[in-house]
This record gives sequence, C-alpha cells and structure tokens, in this order.
Amino acid sequence: MSVSRVGVLALQGDVREHLRLLDELGADTATLKHPEQLEEVDALIIPGGESTTIGKLATRFGLIDPLREAIAEGMPVYGTCAGMILLASSVTEGDQPLIGALDVLVRRNTFGRQNESFEADLEVEGLDEPFHAVFIRAPWIEKVGSEVEVLAEIGEHAVMVRQGALLATSFHPELTGDGRVHRMLLEMT
Repeated sequence: MSVSRVGVLALQGDVREHLRLLDELGADTATLKHPEQLEEVDALIIPGGESTTIGKLATRFGLIDPLREAIAEGMPVYGTCAGMILLASSVTEGDQPLIGALDVLVRRNTFGRQNESFEADLEVEGLDEPFHAVFIRAPWIEKVGSEVEVLAEIGEHAVMVRQGALLATSFHPELTGDGRVHRMLLEMT
C-alpha cells in the first residue's frame, strides 16, 4: 500500500464506516471538512449520504474548487453512491453542485426508494471473486465517456467505474466489511 494518508469527506453520510474499513486495511486516516485539509491527505473518499446536502455543504465550506484542483493534480478519489453523483460531470435530473471530474451521466435513485434497497453479488473487473454489494437508494450510470472504464454492471447499467485516479461505485462496500474496493483506491497512487 503506497498511500500514507486517506481522508474521508466528513460533511454528511457514512463517514465512520469508511474510516473503520480503512483502519482495518492499515491506512492512516483523517476526516476532512475544510479546503486546507486537502493538503494533509494523499487520497480522498467522498461517502454515500444525500448528494444534494453534501454538495451544498461542500459549496458552503469552499471545497468544490479545491476538490477540482486536487483531482486535476492527480489525487486519487473514490466516491460511493452520493459521492459518485458529486464526482459526475452531469446528472439526469436535479440541480445540485457537482465536482464534474468523472465523465459520466448519472441517474439518481434509479433502484428505488429506501425500502427497495437490495444486495447483489457483482462480477468486478480486477477482482477474482464476486463482490457482495449493498445498494441503498442507489444511482446508476446512464452514459460513460471515452476515458471511463466500466468495472461492474447490473443489467446494462454501470455501477462501478474508474477514470484515471477516480473510482466510483453506486453501492456501499464500507457496509460489507470487504475491503477489496477500498484497497483498489489505496493502490492507485
């Protein structure tokens, strides 16, 4: 593992679950709420939660442009569920702040409401065994740009992608205890 410190954006969402899994993998972790803290981390996770709320808070805390700059400079960033939405270049509906670094079109809440959440075993490119994924009010990717690699799908819809040093999933690996997706982030530097 070559990453010395991984930050988790701690504005809203499942921050503790990511921190716990990263700790289990032996990563040095930090929570991040302010732009100057980006200089203290080598990689970042944008957790699941409510994407509009996280986007508005990131705007209020002055994080959107510094996040764009860090990504442009090559910082590895992993977005889960709402984090994937925030990383996206566009969404099919809604008006919310986006970082716009991941060349995808995302449709929010495509798998249904909270009570329609589900779990599925996914074949993930680069993993030897299926990954047991938890989907909660999850988005899917409608369209990917030419630089985006699809790593997992449900039906004909991408639910895990990579573009350069960006990784994004519709699902929540931090809820499973399986660190293989987080390890992919740690190996990106």
